[in-house]
Amino acid sequence: MQTLMNTKRELTRMQYEVIDNYLPQEQFQSIKDILMGSVFPWFYKPDVTSFKNEITDTMYFVHMFYHDHAPSSAFMGNIFPLIEKLNPKALLRIKGNLYPNIGKRIKDLDHVDYEFEHKGAIFYINTNNGPTVLEDGTEIEAVENRILLFKPHKMHNSFHCTDQKVRVNININYF
Repeated sequence: MQTLMNTKRELTRMQYEVIDNYLPQEQFQSIKDILMGSVFPWFYKPDVTSFKNEITDTMYFVHMFYHDHAPSSAFMGNIFPLIEKLNPKALLRIKGNLYPNIGKRIKDLDHVDYEFEHKGAIFYINTNNGPTVLEDGTEIEAVENRILLFKPHKMHNSFHCTDQKVRVNININYF
């Protein structure tokens, strides 16, 4: 029984990797200052996923850095240290996410980013109590300057935070 449990834990670990203090503090702080600043453009999205949702108060804001095979933001250069360290062969999408504190801890719907196999990373901009939840139920805490490397073609979701004004991260889909 113990061997089976250890094997299951090892398989779970292989499904994702968490790296704390991913960027040097100066590079991280520069990205954080921009995304948390008062002039950074965020755009309203009425639903967190494209799946039909009975929960109507799970809106959030996005900023597309890279989409449709090209940079789509004047701020793309500001996150270059993050992309450079990740060293992707090809990018699919880079999206900033800002989830406002709506006064209650709500779990968003399970979803996949794209249905085909690829790699994903979530880079956390601020520490808060809104974790990312992987397909097997593992909760990854949102800690600033942490990156989660995972399989975004597998079901996952997130929670809105209640201990900060916002939950902010950068979601990267790549090969």
